[in-house]
Amino acid sequence: MIEELHSIFLRDLGRLKDELLSFESEEAIWLARPATKNSAGHLTLHICGNLRHFVGAVIGHTGYQRQRENEFSGNKLSREELLLEIAQAEVDVTRGLEKMATSLLQQPYPLEVFGRPMTYSFFLLHLSGHLNYHLGQINYFRRIERG
Repeated sequence: MIEELHSIFLRDLGRLKDELLSFESEEAIWLARPATKNSAGHLTLHICGNLRHFVGAVIGHTGYQRQRENEFSGNKLSREELLLEIAQAEVDVTRGLEKMATSLLQQPYPLEVFGRPMTYSFFLLHLSGHLNYHLGQINYFRRIERG
């Protein structure tokens, strides 16, 4: 299951890259649509920060220090800088999952993110769903940009 999750994370981070490359302008990446709080750029930073923290730092001990508040309010990066953030998330996810033994999947994840215990497998599946939830938002933002 670890290899499958790794494949899915890399596939979907690749889709995130494709979405960012499909925006007509860098300005549109940072545009918050009516009735939304976040732009595609901020959601990209959030996806990357989330994976780099929970998979890279917690599982892979990469040393990444998450600054969650900056994911939603930090400086607007260029498209190229966002693509580098995604590339680093790919590296951190790979490092984290490569260090995981299959026997760990049914063990308790070391953080109680939802205020209750959960297994590594449960939380990794949640992280995949979380990535895709925001990927869908970004896809929608890109499509409505074109009218």
